[in-house]
Amino acid sequence: MSTTSDLVTAAVLFGPGTALAAVVLPSLRKSRADSAAVLLVLAESAAARAAAALEESGPTPPTGREPAPETAPAPTVRLATVLAFPTTRRAA
Repeated sequence: MSTTSDLVTAAVLFGPGTALAAVVLPSLRKSRADSAAVLLVLAESAAARAAAALEESGPTPPTGREPAPETAPAPTVRLATVLAFPTTRRAA
């Protein structure tokens, strides 16, 4: 093959990927920065909520619960009826 055909083949194979990479890479860098900013805001919000929870008088148990159920007696164990098995054959 000639050098020209090799260059054309390389341009056809790598051209779209190079053009796509030129567009995608800067957007990936921006999304990482956006993600870092979002994570920072979420961390600050969680810290503020934790501080507000500590400032309160403390957790109080909920009221108006229904009473615990009474324990039921254990069911009586019933054994199967045992029948006498004939050990001898009857005369027919």
